[in-house]
Formats: sequence, C-alpha cells, structure tokens
Amino acid sequence: MAGIREQKKKQTREAILAAALQLFTRKGYENTSIDELARRAGIGKGTIYSYFQSKSQIFLAFCEEQLEYVYNELAVKSDSRTSLIDQLLTLFMGEFRFINRNKEFGRILMRETVFPKDLTGARSRELDNKYIDLLMPLLKEAQKRGELRTDIEYILVVGHFYALYIMAVSGWYMGRLLTEEDVYMVLESLFSQALQGLAPGRKVEA
Repeated sequence: MAGIREQKKKQTREAILAAALQLFTRKGYENTSIDELARRAGIGKGTIYSYFQSKSQIFLAFCEEQLEYVYNELAVKSDSRTSLIDQLLTLFMGEFRFINRNKEFGRILMRETVFPKDLTGARSRELDNKYIDLLMPLLKEAQKRGELRTDIEYILVVGHFYALYIMAVSGWYMGRLLTEEDVYMVLESLFSQALQGLAPGRKVEA
C-alpha cells in the first residue's frame, strides 16, 4: 500500500509540474494563478498546496530538476582526469539542452534565475549553494592539475563562467547562434579565453 501511495504522490506532483510548464510557457509565470494550475492538472487547489506552498516553489522545482539533469550529465561524461574546460562544457551544455527542451519555458527559467522577482529567498539561496557545490570540486581538481592559479576566489570564478554561459544563451535567443553546435563552439571559445587568463604564469627561462 505504501508503494501505491508513493506512486500516486509522484504522479500528482508530475501532473502539477506538467501543468505549470504548459501555463508558464503560454501565459507567463506572473500571469498564471494557482487556480489555473489546479484546473489544468485536474486536481483541487488544496492538493497543490499540499505539495508546494507557493507558485514560486513550483518554479524552483524546475530549477532543482535542471541541477539534477546537469549533475547526471557531468557524472556520466567526465571524471577527475577530464580537463576543466571539458567538464565546464559538459555542465553548461547540459544546462542548455535542458532549457532547449522547451524554448519559451527556458526563457522564463533563465529570466527568473538571473533576475528573480518573488522566488522564495531561502530556497533560491539553497539552489545557488548547490550549484556552487557542483562547480567547486571541479575548480579544486583543476588547481591540482595546474590548470588554475591557487590564489583565485572560487565564487568569483563560478560567477565568471556562469556569466559567459548567459552570454552564449542570450546569443541563441537573439538568433545569432542557430544550433546547439554554435552554442558549443562559442562556449568553448569563451571558456578557453577565460582559462588562459586564469592559468598559472609561466616562468621565463634565464
């Protein structure tokens, strides 16, 4: 019985998220009400609140799904011997593929992630910390391999690479980058340039 209940709860949660994906994409995040979400999911309004305390928590669930997606991409496609640039490309291209599954919803996801309006503060910071925790070991391993200086500020480096990713995704939304391959090539170029500036200085031979 417990297994059946858990399966039912999972199905209900997925129905809420599917309804949110459709409505956020069609009407926008701000213009979608909990009543509309309940009707589209085929459940009562109170049921939604038993899973999510607010609309912003529903949105954050997609952010958590995005993190899980890119973590799995990284786990499958790289290890501690993989160069930092290859790990970064795996991670950020995983993010890109996630938003590319639904371009309009991806636009909302990017906007609310970068310029949040009413996302729950504590949960949003928790997601930021998870993202930082995902990148931090990559940076530390890169230092051990001599790919990064040892005097860098980790948080600033994380923000730097994320800003470059935002730049590439913006180019895709503006139509300057037309394919996934275009996004990959631009990211590879941007990351390579950044890493050249972050790499340890070479001693000049006497």
